[in-house]
Amino acid sequence: MNLERVNSELKRQIALIIDNNEVNDPRLGGFISVTAVGTAKDLGSAVVYVSVLNGDIKEVLYALRNAAGYIRKLLKNRVKIRSLPELRFAADDSIEYGMKMDKLINDVMKREKTE
Repeated sequence: MNLERVNSELKRQIALIIDNNEVNDPRLGGFISVTAVGTAKDLGSAVVYVSVLNGDIKEVLYALRNAAGYIRKLLKNRVKIRSLPELRFAADDSIEYGMKMDKLINDVMKREKTE
């Protein structure tokens, strides 16, 4: 299985685990999106990028980091690769950044119209 397929399958399965509330942690309420997975070439580790809408990203990351071993255990039955990577969770702030840039552009355009 090539790295792109591994990343795609890990992303899909981790999203399903979170969406189906298979990790029993109240901090994982709200809308959590798995935006990307980056797996090392040796399959030793993978960074899972998540985005949170209407929630505290720090709390969500804390909960996911605490549940990383359990999530990995669930993945062993779902993802068929020779070595399942250790999971690390990180915030994906690209949506927030995009919204900030959009606001800045709109502000500039409004100022140009009034001048």
